[in-house]
Amino acid sequence: MVKILKDIRVIELGTYITGPAAGMHLADLGADVIKVERPGTGDPFRAFKGGLYSPHYQTYNRNKRSIALDTKDPADLAVLHDLVSTADVFIQNFRPGVAEKLGAGEDDLRKVRPDLIYCAISGFGTSGPSRDRPAYDTVAQAASGYLRLLTPPTNPRVIGPAIADAVTGQYAAMGILAALMERSKAGKGRRLDISMLEAMCHFNLDSFTHYYSVGEVMGPLSRPVVSQSYTFECADGKWIALHMSSPTKFWEGLLAATGQQQLNDDPRFSERLERIKHQDELIDHFTPIFKSKARDAWCDLLLTNEVPHSPAYDSNEALEDPQARHLNIKIEVPSSELGTYTTVRSPYNFDGAPELDVLPPPVLDEHGDEIRAELTRKKAG
Repeated sequence: MVKILKDIRVIELGTYITGPAAGMHLADLGADVIKVERPGTGDPFRAFKGGLYSPHYQTYNRNKRSIALDTKDPADLAVLHDLVSTADVFIQNFRPGVAEKLGAGEDDLRKVRPDLIYCAISGFGTSGPSRDRPAYDTVAQAASGYLRLLTPPTNPRVIGPAIADAVTGQYAAMGILAALMERSKAGKGRRLDISMLEAMCHFNLDSFTHYYSVGEVMGPLSRPVVSQSYTFECADGKWIALHMSSPTKFWEGLLAATGQQQLNDDPRFSERLERIKHQDELIDHFTPIFKSKARDAWCDLLLTNEVPHSPAYDSNEALEDPQARHLNIKIEVPSSELGTYTTVRSPYNFDGAPELDVLPPPVLDEHGDEIRAELTRKKAG
């Protein structure tokens, strides 16, 4: 696949997820992303569970090069500024004011690259009463109203992956791409500020639209009830998921697949709006039925009757599905640290070709000498 951003250089002074995720999205599209890390320890996510190559770090740092710089050292700060002078984009995700203390504020960097796209990711924004509050994924989910859409109604607890971190990184990458497009026509740089709070509020747009349009405060069951979405455990202990939405043909298909056509004579289930009102009863009815056959058997029946469904896979199953294998979603490349680095490829297929060429996440300062040599040659040239 053509690396669309092959002529774009990104300097990432990011840690944990939001900044590195933004950099990863650009790297997946072919940009030369240079990850600047603290000497000795690097990105704190490296050592999240010991060592300097944790799975958490691996997730968001493929396709990048690493250089270790201590910006408190004047010589290393000069290297950072030299790097920025060759770059198109700079990404940082520190609390407001921290980058300035590190010599990496917008004013400092624009002196060496006036048309730089400067991306600053924060928790709560660059001004306002919550500007300096610490923010992590759960905090941003909660502040945006999203967490309540995931939390179980009883025995509440935080569940699920770091959605706010990942979403913010993706929004940041999208904003950077827009700024790069503008710069290609107008020749000017931009400062992009994006906070986790703003990103998650936008991601949670559906619930706000419902509230401001019809006064409905959505909860964790609001969408699944209306969309007629279900998960059931099967006889082999595996799960299956259904999403029938509104077309009547999917309800009829479910009844045919399960042999439950008599439910059309039950006033609780004969009409969609009644099924919405009585979803708990419908789940109670189908729970023992789905436990009567193994998951694969149910998949065959549902497929035959054209019911939207999927096995509810765990991560050790999903990429072995025949369709996932056909699309080459799982890719493996050699790694000096792991022997083989296995990951999920980027989802883009430009001109029908997926990108299967992936660089494993770098070890700390893996490309330090290489990058310094490039800068030396540039100065000499």
